[in-house]
Amino acid sequence: MAAKLNRSGSSDSDSLSLNDQSVSSRSSNRSLRVAEKERKKNEAEDPFVVAVKYFSDVEAGTPVYGNDELERNLVAVERVAYSKGLPPEAISVMLEFAMSLRMGSSPCVRVLKCLIPMTVVPQEAVVRAVVWLSVGKISISTQILFIKWVLTIFDTIDAKDQLRAIYGFIFSFVTEENLCPFICHLLYLLTRKESVRVFRVRKLLELQSKLGRQPFLLHLLSLYKVFCPELVTLSIPSRMRSGFRNHNAPWKSVLIAVQKRNGSQIASSTSLPFTVKDKTSSRKRKHCHMELPALSSLVNKQDQTEPSSGRKVVPLVQLHSFTQLLKNMHRIELPAQMGSLLGSSLALQYLDCVQDESALLRLNFWLGYALHEEFLFCSDGGASQNSEEALQFLDKLLSTQHFLQEAFSSSEAFLYKFLSVWDGSLLRPQILGLLSNIPVVPSSQIGRLLFEPLMQLFFTSSLFFKCGLIECLNNMLLKWLTWHSVYALEDDLDISLNSHTSINMTLSGFKDSVMELVHFVGRLASVGLQLEGCHSLLLSFILDFYETVCDTFLKYGLPLVVMPPPGVFYPALFSPDPVSVDRLAYIMYRYKVNLTSAKSQEKVTEQAFHISRQTFREFNQYLVVMVNCLWNSKMFQPGMGVQLGEELLLKSNVPQYWTSFDLVHHPAFMSYAVDFHQRCWPGRKDMDLNSIKHSKPWSWYLEYLYSQGYDGLKQIFVQSDIGWQLTTGHGQGDSLYTQQR
Repeated sequence: MAAKLNRSGSSDSDSLSLNDQSVSSRSSNRSLRVAEKERKKNEAEDPFVVAVKYFSDVEAGTPVYGNDELERNLVAVERVAYSKGLPPEAISVMLEFAMSLRMGSSPCVRVLKCLIPMTVVPQEAVVRAVVWLSVGKISISTQILFIKWVLTIFDTIDAKDQLRAIYGFIFSFVTEENLCPFICHLLYLLTRKESVRVFRVRKLLELQSKLGRQPFLLHLLSLYKVFCPELVTLSIPSRMRSGFRNHNAPWKSVLIAVQKRNGSQIASSTSLPFTVKDKTSSRKRKHCHMELPALSSLVNKQDQTEPSSGRKVVPLVQLHSFTQLLKNMHRIELPAQMGSLLGSSLALQYLDCVQDESALLRLNFWLGYALHEEFLFCSDGGASQNSEEALQFLDKLLSTQHFLQEAFSSSEAFLYKFLSVWDGSLLRPQILGLLSNIPVVPSSQIGRLLFEPLMQLFFTSSLFFKCGLIECLNNMLLKWLTWHSVYALEDDLDISLNSHTSINMTLSGFKDSVMELVHFVGRLASVGLQLEGCHSLLLSFILDFYETVCDTFLKYGLPLVVMPPPGVFYPALFSPDPVSVDRLAYIMYRYKVNLTSAKSQEKVTEQAFHISRQTFREFNQYLVVMVNCLWNSKMFQPGMGVQLGEELLLKSNVPQYWTSFDLVHHPAFMSYAVDFHQRCWPGRKDMDLNSIKHSKPWSWYLEYLYSQGYDGLKQIFVQSDIGWQLTTGHGQGDSLYTQQR
């Protein structure tokens, strides 16, 4: 009985549960229907939705003046556009309305200025708008505004294949003189190798003959020459100013505001991404170009195929290892924002391996705009007020250049302009680092571009800036000499200065540039040592430079020998720092080895370079002074570089003044002589340093100095036997001292 009751109770409870579920389901469905109905009602009442529907359905010929409905709907669209941007569907509707001129040309400009995308811009809408250009009813100023808008939002277009399919149609507008600069910019962004055709090259050359060597034509031709050098025989200048101007002025501030509200990134093809950080700043102008963009695909699809060749392309963002990079090396699609390459090690490896000229052109254009915008064109000192972002940006640029082992042409052009306004302190390590990467500058231009602004900075700056600049110029010379030794041709007639550019320079031109740089540093060093009281720190950096200069022939294969000026040699010789004197001895030893080798080659082969007699005279003069000063104790003797009157020397009351700068009495080695004397004669109460000069103690003293690490003295006096040669005579002729005793 109990079991029966239990079964009965169980069945009743199951039926109640099913009834409850049915009621709940009906209630839920009713709630969804009510919510959907409410949503549709709200959408129908939403002024923005109503406005978009109005512009979609409005008929051609509808009057504009006195049309309150048009004004109300246009204000509703502008309010949404300037606050959070327009969705893709609204962009399509408004762009079609504007370009079709259904209500005439007066609302067209206003609509174009409010086309701020919330996310992406549909490619189909842009293609339809481009086709409307051929109707002929749109004014030139409105056409220019439309192309500017396309350039600004180019990277937000969801695909590019249909735009590239109408490349020829877009190219036809280059004949319109007012449109030409903007059409060339758009073509520059769309060009692929298959886009380059003979008739297009001819048309651009015709325009150039008509308009002159315009930068926008040269930049497009340079890209054509990269893809098909056999079709473009025109000589492209190696250094061109930016050919495409910034066209995003009407939309830039709005794009930044929209991005800030949406918390998303809206990129621009003409500049770095408009990145806005959360932290507030007191500066008036937001500097947004120093934030590297994220690596992203050019087309928002996972699997892509080039329509012309049917070849699948792989977005660089999808590669995560060097192995994947190697497997897809010739199928890689470059990112939408070329600046993102600086933040990706795989992208840099791709640039280094493939040496894609089109990628370098795009990257140089991007980088040039960023540097000019942030450091040259900002009037409120933005870089100085935003030093942390600028520091990170320039450090990333420096690491990229070090990885590629060459400078970008855009950073080179930027530096030439920036040096004239630089104060020498703002981001000094980074600017000097970029400066040291500059490739060889022709001797006819190096004075105007580099020497004049650097000289003003050098003589008006602190000791530490002087040291930094000398180090920078030393690194610059090292890179120049390394480029020469790597890229010199076998016949030694000309050299290629850069593996990614077509800059060529004759060997004599390269020698002239190097000689100008060495002479310039010599002038800076001579005056700088006088201004800073022969400071040992500055002298150390100067000797670093001449350690590079003294080995240009043997180490780098450059047939050139340039001696240091007297303003460098004598302060180093009389320096109270023993390390400086020893380094000078090493430098003179390397000069002797280089000159001896060059002299021997000059006698053996006719192709060896000729060393001027003046160079031998300078070297021999310095060597005689050094040996007579340090070794022979014959300072201030007739015929030496440093001469003082006999009466003045006697008035100084210095006993045996001719020994004042030998290895025993020289201020740099006096402490070593005293220590050696105490070790050699510990029982003596009276110290007589002249006793060190006796035959046996002198040999011991030299060994003692050499044991302290002064290898330069050992090389110049012992290995070269110069000290023994000059004991008997001066020999300041044109010939070089030999190593025979």
